Amino acid sequence: MEMTGLPMIAAVSGSDVDFMVHGLIPLRFMGGQVWITTTHVTTLIVMIFILILAAAARKAILKGSEKPAGVQNFVEMLVETLDGLVQGNMGRHWRPFVNYIGAIMVFIFISNTSGLFGLRPPTADYGTTLALALITFVLIQFSAFKTKKLGVIKELFEPIPILFPINLIGEFATPLSMSLRLFGNIMAGTIMMALWYGLLPVFAKLGIPAFLHVYFDLFSGAIQTFVFAMLTMTFIADKRGV
Repeated sequence: MEMTGLPMIAAVSGSDVDFMVHGLIPLRFMGGQVWITTTHVTTLIVMIFILILAAAARKAILKGSEKPAGVQNFVEMLVETLDGLVQGNMGRHWRPFVNYIGAIMVFIFISNTSGLFGLRPPTADYGTTLALALITFVLIQFSAFKTKKLGVIKELFEPIPILFPINLIGEFATPLSMSLRLFGNIMAGTIMMALWYGLLPVFAKLGIPAFLHVYFDLFSGAIQTFVFAMLTMTFIADKRGV
């Protein structure tokens, strides 16, 4: 939410370039004005879509047979692939984290690819990516304290105490780097598509944008989903000493 008195409307020199960041509903909050933006709406749509997919998957599994087919077969394949991915990267400590890794992968992938349906990806908003990175950061630190107890604090003074400030900065750089990497890549694709549609002539908007959407929304979106998940698993496994 933007703490501003005006809705966010992007424009380039009065042209038709639209980055799809608009204030939709103004609200009063703690004496100031905030806005429900397109990011909030798209995030809600993504969450509802995920709930529908989850309900459909649950129904397929409950009504499934010993010989899976159709939706049941697809769901079981996804679960087995996810289990294998998490176990392969996190070792014997993988099971408590598989649900979280699966959840963030589904949310980030659907958010990244929502541009294919004319929506503004929630992950093109730094507020979304920072929140995801902070949740991951808390999980990383919780896992470290649960495994090493006060040894986590001791590690900040290694190999020599004078390196404590650098080690501390390195810890807090984790959510910053993870959030900026995801945000930067998705935002770049959103800007490129907005410039293409807003500044180029009509004939350039036929056919070519479809290939650009496949790259920026689908391919890049899938890569960034995988990278975020891999970094999460790597950082947790490293803290737990796997």
